[in-house]
Amino acid sequence: MTYYRRAEAASLDHGRMDHHEKARLRAASFRATRLYPGPVGELLSRELLAWEEFGYRLGGSQLIMRLVDHVLTAPLPQAEQAC
Repeated sequence: MTYYRRAEAASLDHGRMDHHEKARLRAASFRATRLYPGPVGELLSRELLAWEEFGYRLGGSQLIMRLVDHVLTAPLPQAEQAC
C-alpha cells in the first residue's frame, strides 16, 4: 500500500461514526416527520439521513447533534401521543 493510500484510509477511519450515533440520527430522522408534519419535517428528516450517510465527514457536527437532541427530546403534538 502506498503512503497516499494509507493516509487516505487513515483519514476515512478517523471520520467514522459509531453505531450509537448513527442510530440516534436515524431515530431523529424518523421522529422529525412526526414532530414537524409537512415539508419542514421532511426536510429535517432528509438532512439528518444525509448527514448520517456522508455529511459527518465534513466536520462541524455541533449544530446537527443539537438538532438531534432537540428532535429526540421535544414533546410530540397531542394528536401523535394518542396513537
